[in-house]
Amino acid sequence: MPLSIASKYISVRPLKILHTSDWHLGRRLYGRMRYDEFAAFLGWLETTISEQHVDVLIVAGDIFDTMTPSNRAQALYYEFLGKVSRSCCQHVVIVAGNHDSPTFLDAPSNVLKFLNVHVIGTACDDLEDEVLVLGDDDNNPHCIIAAVPYLRDRDVRSSSAGESADSKDANVIKGIRAHYDEVAAIAREQQAKLIKAHQRHIPIIATGHLFAAGGKTTDDDGVRDLYVGSLGKISADMFDEGFDYVALGHLHVPQRVGGRESIRYSGSPIAMGFGEAKQQKQVLLIQFGNSESFDDDGLGLNVMPQLASTDANVKTTTVERSVEKNAKKAPVQSGFIDDLFGFDAPADNHEITTAALQANTDDQKQHKPKPNDSITSNKVLHHDDHNQMQVVSLPIPKFQQLAQISGDLTTISQTIKSLTPTDSVWLEVVYTGDEIVSDLREQVQAMVDGLTCEVLKIKNTRTYNKVLNQQQTSENLQDLNEMEVFERCLTINEVAESQKDSLRDAYGQILYHLHHEDKQAE
Repeated sequence: MPLSIASKYISVRPLKILHTSDWHLGRRLYGRMRYDEFAAFLGWLETTISEQHVDVLIVAGDIFDTMTPSNRAQALYYEFLGKVSRSCCQHVVIVAGNHDSPTFLDAPSNVLKFLNVHVIGTACDDLEDEVLVLGDDDNNPHCIIAAVPYLRDRDVRSSSAGESADSKDANVIKGIRAHYDEVAAIAREQQAKLIKAHQRHIPIIATGHLFAAGGKTTDDDGVRDLYVGSLGKISADMFDEGFDYVALGHLHVPQRVGGRESIRYSGSPIAMGFGEAKQQKQVLLIQFGNSESFDDDGLGLNVMPQLASTDANVKTTTVERSVEKNAKKAPVQSGFIDDLFGFDAPADNHEITTAALQANTDDQKQHKPKPNDSITSNKVLHHDDHNQMQVVSLPIPKFQQLAQISGDLTTISQTIKSLTPTDSVWLEVVYTGDEIVSDLREQVQAMVDGLTCEVLKIKNTRTYNKVLNQQQTSENLQDLNEMEVFERCLTINEVAESQKDSLRDAYGQILYHLHHEDKQAE
């Protein structure tokens, strides 16, 4: 028989689960190392786990940026796990993403189990191994984790010669759904036994590293297609109703899936590109238990618990005060992060936007908040008395300021001059003026001379529109991805239109195998 709401949770203190993903340890931004940012984030995460009394930490894929992470990236990873294992956090669950080497993550998994760190790098042959029952030292169960990693093409379908794109897509979706259905059945069977033994609800939390249909991405976030031809995009109805919460990774923009409050992407913890510079990064705290026992005061909430609203806006500031007064907000995109902090569209020619500046936490006292910094507090995204669950967003401080400057040369120059000399800012400059400027890079570098800001990327829209005129283009490889380089090759070599689609498909398959080959496997 189903448990009544009153008896659903007997424990006084609720179960607290922290959902994060897409760390991409070792990732660079246009040649700049970011280890200091990663170390600062992991230090903040460790502190947050202790302050919020987190019971279970979930990392939903893409722990590393490549399948062969550097020694420094590995050191950050293992040092963090060692510290967290000595904290209040009783379990850490890590699943592989498409950037990770499954065998590299799996290699130390038997050792990490002794630290209550559970790693699922490769999809298990016996799916019972993906279903984890987590409890305390006295064997009192906390929850059941359906720890599903990124499902690679070989995990979800068998290819056949001459298979059409539509057939591939259908088989990928069918394989993913079948995997989750079987895992859900195992988890529900375990749940029924535990409920009978303990007379209280034991929540099931599923993980996934997937691309949701309609999901929001940015231009330079480094999010790769998971399957050849962008196949395998899932929908919310693919997940079993028995899952109390689904912790997803892969997309860097925080968002819900299909408007479902309990199916969410936490997003990446730091901006992976300038397209993410205006996002308020976050981790998600999911609480299960009697609502009276939710420690809202301890969370430092500045709002009352509420259901998702559609009018939340991200607080942003501009580096030029005169521009700030006239800045226009783009409408918030409904259905994605409408219940978080909002997402701005790209700025107009004379609208200079920068990353949302926010107050640093206590562990960053050397960087004191400035008067114009935007302060974002913890926020209840979803509160459900019936299912006795609460989802809270915990904003992550910015450890390196990124800013986008767009306009003609005069606007760009004025904006750069208005930057505070003590601010360390990485800049992307987008020239949108009407005049052709052949020495744009030299002029911009002269503008920042003597300032603490650094220009990492320059876009010249005038020359981008004249890419075939090699004398007028300033493109370089760091501005293009693999497919864009391939498109240039098709154009330069005057390949017939009738042949381009088949060549694109063949090249896409080559890229897929290059990105997904596990170089750590024997």
